[in-house]
Amino acid sequence: MSQQSFSRPGAIDLSGLSGTTPGGAAGNAGGGAAGGAPGGSSYAVQITEQNFQSTLESSTTAPVFLVFYSPTRMPESADLARDLETLSGEFEGRFLVGLVDIDAAPAIAQAMQIPSIPLVVAVLDGRPAPLLQDVLPLDQLRAQITQVMQQLTANGVAGRHQPRAAAVADNGDGEPVVDPRYAAAQDALGDGDVDRAVAEYQKLVDANPADVEAAAGLAMAKVLQRTQGVDLNAARAAAAATPDDVDAQTMVADLDMLGGHVDDAFHRLVELVRRTAGDDRDRAREHLLGLFAAVGNDDPRVLKGRQNLASALF
Repeated sequence: MSQQSFSRPGAIDLSGLSGTTPGGAAGNAGGGAAGGAPGGSSYAVQITEQNFQSTLESSTTAPVFLVFYSPTRMPESADLARDLETLSGEFEGRFLVGLVDIDAAPAIAQAMQIPSIPLVVAVLDGRPAPLLQDVLPLDQLRAQITQVMQQLTANGVAGRHQPRAAAVADNGDGEPVVDPRYAAAQDALGDGDVDRAVAEYQKLVDANPADVEAAAGLAMAKVLQRTQGVDLNAARAAAAATPDDVDAQTMVADLDMLGGHVDDAFHRLVELVRRTAGDDRDRAREHLLGLFAAVGNDDPRVLKGRQNLASALF
């Protein structure tokens, strides 16, 4: 099919969809499909009219990539869908892949005004934007998706979808198995070797920037690293004496984090951003984003903190 531009700003209009479509797919809410379609990741779902709305609503948690393909009309488009499904597993829920076979679900393609296949549309907070219109080799596709996810993370989008069909591993007695990827970093923290923990978490983040747990672990390990040997009373006195000093204020924010005073830490840095400008403001903002990552972007305190930060910036 010809490659045409796709531009449809605003929320997706679902008013044209009825409950069912004659000849369309029925209720397969899992990750598989017949006829050579993809199917095999815990972070992919075969889109039908029944689950389309709920899948789009999940884009408030993390991005949803809708991939439109046809195994019969354009087999290579199904290859792209399968590769995206593979990547969804590698990125461990940083995005959910919605597999839209346009032959099985023509009403969805019509509602989305799809001009051609293959087409990948990124949906965030219910709003679509074109992402890909070409079949790419897996390595090139992985690099492009990595770049997209890094940009989203830099803009504070770091949520994660829950697996759609994943077994919970245990060690035979009902106890969950600790993810071995984090064992080295956790062992380092258990030994009191904060520098080694930072290095281990950094390795994980470098290998997979979309690993939310590793990023959170790295951020918190850096808080521990920065506050080693710091006298709490002296730090608070310095911050009180120099309210616009970024180093003094960020140090107390770190100490507040360790003491469990998360809201106080966020409020201190939001107000610092509000008062400062230029490089100082950028440093304060970046530090605050690091604390957000340490707490977790789904935490309501972080959501409130981001709103307050946006208010302080604009």
